[in-house]
Amino acid sequence: MQSDNSDDLKTHIKQTKPFSSIEEEILLRLIRTGDRLQYEINQMLKKKKLTITQYNALRILRGAGDAGLPCHDIGERMITKVPDVTRLLDRLEDNGLVTRTRQTDDRRVVRARISPAGMSLLQGLDEPMRQFHIQQVTGLDRAKLSQLNDLLRSIRPGKASSSGSAQ
Repeated sequence: MQSDNSDDLKTHIKQTKPFSSIEEEILLRLIRTGDRLQYEINQMLKKKKLTITQYNALRILRGAGDAGLPCHDIGERMITKVPDVTRLLDRLEDNGLVTRTRQTDDRRVVRARISPAGMSLLQGLDEPMRQFHIQQVTGLDRAKLSQLNDLLRSIRPGKASSSGSAQ
């Protein structure tokens, strides 16, 4: 059975036929919602000349502290996977937001660290971003937010139950 709210999604994507399943509708709705939320965040970060990927890398490096992280570890922690962390770090370093040093004990490893300028930029974004996230989920009370979080966690790839797999 299709939800009564599918008309808004169908209208936006100009689909005239019913969705083939509730699963298809849900996945399309998740993708569209995620895309819209990411677009809004990108618009906010653009004012600071940052992409969402650069912002994510800076937050990872801030969390790593003074020790910093090798490129590979940064790539593993990214929210969205990027094919070339080295180039991402090149751009951040060119803008003075990160520094990189080669390890003395293993010269193959290059550690990236957030610079004071990168730290300052992130600190200036912390509160506006916190407020922005709150605004993005306006209309959901704490209970619904918790429920949504649990639902999203349960469908994340690798977390799904095997009972729904094809035979």
